[in-house]
Amino acid sequence: MKQIVKALKQLNSGVVLVAVASETHKANAFTAAWVMQVSFNPVLLAISINPEHISYDIFKEGRRCTVNILEQSQMNFASHYGQSGIADKMSLGTWVASSGGVPVLQEALVSFECKWLNEVAAGDHQVIICEVIASKVFNEGVAMLYRDTENMDGSAELVAGVDK
Repeated sequence: MKQIVKALKQLNSGVVLVAVASETHKANAFTAAWVMQVSFNPVLLAISINPEHISYDIFKEGRRCTVNILEQSQMNFASHYGQSGIADKMSLGTWVASSGGVPVLQEALVSFECKWLNEVAAGDHQVIICEVIASKVFNEGVAMLYRDTENMDGSAELVAGVDK
């Protein structure tokens, strides 16, 4: 594994499922390793998303999402929702609608319901700034970290030209 990828795994961001919905698309969810709090007042989160994935279009149209924090033992969720091309993407887990109509994962440790405020280009991803409008604690446990996923996202192959 390239040293830069090994080093990036030490940033230790949490692994979450971001769920999105809109009026013209069915609900979808994706595994995100890059979500962080960026403000206390108001409470804002930054979510990194690949604009080539259908979830981006759904999110951009619906303007709402939920951020569902996974527990260390939930690698099956991270793997399932990290794949493209699954016919019934929302088939794993118990999903219920938030007050804003966006799916919430009942098996998550915590869920945040968010509304889209702004976006900025960031390399091969877009960073969406969202305001947290509600949150709920569902379960106790230890959050899964990005390093726990090893090479699930293919990051070893994605870091181009860096071998330091």
